Amino acid sequence: MPAMSVSDHDPAADRQALLAALAWQIEAGADEAVADAGIDRFALPKPAAARPAEPAPRAAAPAAHSADAAPAPPAGKTAPRAAAPQANAPAAAPLRAAAEVNATARALAEAATNLAELRAALAAFDGCPLKATATSLVFGVGVEGAEVMFVGEAPGRDEDREGLPFVGASGQLLDEMLRHIGLGRATNVYIANILPWRPPGNRPPTVAEIAVCLPFIERHIQLVRPRIVVLLGGTAAKTLLGSTDGITRLRGRWYEYRPQSLAAGSEPAIPALATLHPAYLLRQPAQKRNAWRDLLAVRARLDSDAATTGA
Repeated sequence: MPAMSVSDHDPAADRQALLAALAWQIEAGADEAVADAGIDRFALPKPAAARPAEPAPRAAAPAAHSADAAPAPPAGKTAPRAAAPQANAPAAAPLRAAAEVNATARALAEAATNLAELRAALAAFDGCPLKATATSLVFGVGVEGAEVMFVGEAPGRDEDREGLPFVGASGQLLDEMLRHIGLGRATNVYIANILPWRPPGNRPPTVAEIAVCLPFIERHIQLVRPRIVVLLGGTAAKTLLGSTDGITRLRGRWYEYRPQSLAAGSEPAIPALATLHPAYLLRQPAQKRNAWRDLLAVRARLDSDAATTGA
């Protein structure tokens, strides 16, 4: 293969590659600080060199008739066994603390009687560490009493900056798809996320973060009272359906949604459909066909319910 000459060099291609690398770093959160001041790691003292561990001295065998030796147990009796160390004792305190935080979240969520109170409860809640690193509380947007409520995973960079869910590229794709089936966030749709705060660098949320925020999104759904819930992506689907299956197994099928962490009372189950997240569709355009089929199923379900009830 002939060597590339100077004339073959494409500055425009280099510029595009650099811009793509910069966009990737921004999306990963490299432009956002998580502390009040930076750390000058060149000014930190060098760590002391590790010293080789000295061999432990070998214990001498006790003399058979030593004066310090423990007396032998009486005939027919065995010596008492030493109490086993409680290896799991230190882990009990963090588990109790997590249970208390989750109970507090559940109590705050259940006490909210409308969306304004639920938003205020979330704003005052300090039990999720994501609140400390996020810029905004991303609550929800749309129409209370909407026909369809869409629930995603967590806010991204654009959502964190604007304080609204699904306003970036994936949100624009979602709006365009909804428009073609007669739905919109200004008329008959409500949109929220499992987590109201952005994980740093758009990393996946942890099990603990999902657990502490679960009562809030479940109460969110109860207060919106949609006719259908659409779960966008694997995290939302597995969390609210209580399933371990991936989104490719869950999507395209109807389920009955009931809150898991809240007292559901006598409220009927809500029809729920899982589908692919718009962000995934941007990375895998070939999957848009499956997502479109799911949205058509939502439209058909709405039309069928309207015909049955005469609405």
